[in-house]
Amino acid sequence: MALGRFISFEGSEGCGKSTQIKRLCERLQGIGHEVLLTREPGGTELGECIRDLLQHAPEGENMTSESELLLFAASRAQLVRRVIKPKINAGAYVLADRFHDSTTIYQGIARGLGEEIVSVMNDFAVGDCLPDCTFLLDISVVEGRERIRARSGGQEDRMEREPDSFFEKVRVGYLELANNNPERFVLLDASKPADELELEIWDNLNKKYGVGS
Repeated sequence: MALGRFISFEGSEGCGKSTQIKRLCERLQGIGHEVLLTREPGGTELGECIRDLLQHAPEGENMTSESELLLFAASRAQLVRRVIKPKINAGAYVLADRFHDSTTIYQGIARGLGEEIVSVMNDFAVGDCLPDCTFLLDISVVEGRERIRARSGGQEDRMEREPDSFFEKVRVGYLELANNNPERFVLLDASKPADELELEIWDNLNKKYGVGS
């Protein structure tokens, strides 16, 4: 049995990752592929508990950057070993709403923890399980904010409440990361209509892997 594919989606808050992951899942399933959707933090029982702590629970307020880094790594380590690797080995497509690149950018750059420690933590958490392809949905901080407000009804989570300066660092960091890893990253303009983005993603996957053949 052929190995499956691991496709991750990255970008700042409000970029539309969830919409595009769902659409890609439906396309792949429509031509007979087994597909698993994952999200970070989360994707396992342990990971979902960590997600609540990181995003919503009052106990997570005033969390240190170091604690945040360790919690993301713990969620990811569980997800890789209990869910992602077994599914890839079984021939499925795994579509991830965030993966290790998010920690590189959010904790390493925006939180200022630095590349060295974050790289060590990422390597420990994921081992040899890395995405085959990463779609980066790039959007301005202003437009991302507007989308967050529209979907949250004013109930933003702990990460979404960060200031614009934080998300400017996130955006610049992602663009630099994509520029330095062109063999893996596909950069997309997330301000485009969702239908147009869906087609761009599908076309790129077909060029890389012939998924529609």
